[in-house]
Amino acid sequence: MPELPEVEAARRAIEENCLGKKIKKAIIANDSKVIEGVSASDFESSLLGKTIVSAHRKGKNLWLRLDSPPFPSFQFGMTGAIYIKGVAVTQYKRSAVKDNDEWPSKYSKFFVELEDGLELSFTDKRRFARVRLLKDPTSVPPISELGPDALFQPMTVDEFTESLNKKKIAIKALLLDQSFISGIGNWIADEVLYQARIHPLQISSSLSKENCATLLQCINEVIEKAVEVGADSSQFPSNWIFHSREKKPGKAFVDGKKIDFINAGGRTSAYVPELQKLSGKQATKAAGKPRKQASKRKGGEDEDNDEDDKGDEPTSEEEETTKGAKSKKRGNPRGRGKKPPTKRKSEESDDDSGGNEDGSSDDDDNDDEDAKKKPRKAKTNNYKQAKTSNASNQVVSNQSGKKPKKKAK
Repeated sequence: MPELPEVEAARRAIEENCLGKKIKKAIIANDSKVIEGVSASDFESSLLGKTIVSAHRKGKNLWLRLDSPPFPSFQFGMTGAIYIKGVAVTQYKRSAVKDNDEWPSKYSKFFVELEDGLELSFTDKRRFARVRLLKDPTSVPPISELGPDALFQPMTVDEFTESLNKKKIAIKALLLDQSFISGIGNWIADEVLYQARIHPLQISSSLSKENCATLLQCINEVIEKAVEVGADSSQFPSNWIFHSREKKPGKAFVDGKKIDFINAGGRTSAYVPELQKLSGKQATKAAGKPRKQASKRKGGEDEDNDEDDKGDEPTSEEEETTKGAKSKKRGNPRGRGKKPPTKRKSEESDDDSGGNEDGSSDDDDNDDEDAKKKPRKAKTNNYKQAKTSNASNQVVSNQSGKKPKKKAK
């Protein structure tokens, strides 16, 4: 989805082409999911005749300052994108509208025509974006809740280290937290962690000052480079993990090294196990898990390649406590103390039907069942024979009963 570089590219395109120009026409989509808190007609009338004074961005949010409030604000979501007719604005591939599509696009949520004929549109294919009309966009959510902008408000090494030391969650999850630092999304987080050689699940507070300094440097370098090339991914350095992170597992490599995928921070995360290893207590804790898995494999693969299996590792003490509580709860279902041994017995026999509450085996049940079935069959045969016999006697009786009647006549 659009991240800081993509939104910054849009801001710069507006700054270079639209400032100082009046809005002579406005079309706002009648889409209350995207256009938030104002009707389309009120939005349009508030724009007409206004001049675009400046374009601003914080994190993944952009807003236009007009010569008088209120101001349009854009939260890009998953597929939000800015288009300026006749101007090349780098588009994230999932939000791209083809050149031969109708204009304005059917996905357009905000469209304005300026006095010189230039046309600007904000589109959103999947409708996760939010377009608002605000008196002061910086004073209300989501912008008011954002952390320092990763490009415009870079932290010092000491500030960054101090902030990380207070966080007992996985570093990937922390980087995605827009209240901690704004503008970093999934691909940037994967890139900076790869460049810094830090595992996505490494607990933030466990990072050394040297690790923190390296990570901060990588954040700055990756973002600055991406912005420098206008978020055009074809111009990203060839040694970036970005170019292979969307390939299928087993076919993704960077500099000849295997890329694996795990869930970190609620997102699919690409990393290189050979270079990004868990350290400290996490490394000790994780060491046993790969060995167990390797012993089950024929040929025993390299343990270092198994670090992607730790995607379910807790990212905070709270998660670990919750996980433990759930585990205990599962260990004694419904408070029955005698059931677990029976359950183990059924599991050992690989029988899906499970054991019996009285402790007897399923084999016993089958024997009993067979014993019950035999008398039932015998009883059924006797019943049929009796029924047949009765029917025959009835016929004879009836026949013998008719003859006396005839003789009586």
